[in-house]
Amino acid sequence: MESLSRTLMLFGIILFLIGGGMYLAAKFGVPLGRLPGDIRIEGENGSFYFPLTTSVLVSVLLTIVLNLISSFLKK
Repeated sequence: MESLSRTLMLFGIILFLIGGGMYLAAKFGVPLGRLPGDIRIEGENGSFYFPLTTSVLVSVLLTIVLNLISSFLKK
């Protein structure tokens, strides 16, 4: 039970840091969600939006951060 609580607290801290980073990125004008390569199709009856480049960028950053965290926890 103790390891589960530690894991949940770690995920909470990670989510808090990600949220803070997104907040600061918006404050400094980083165009997450509006990068080149994000797909936007607008028509008369509706629109479709898929943030492809933003998804790849966030995935790479999360992979790096989680690998760093796991390497520190193994020591």
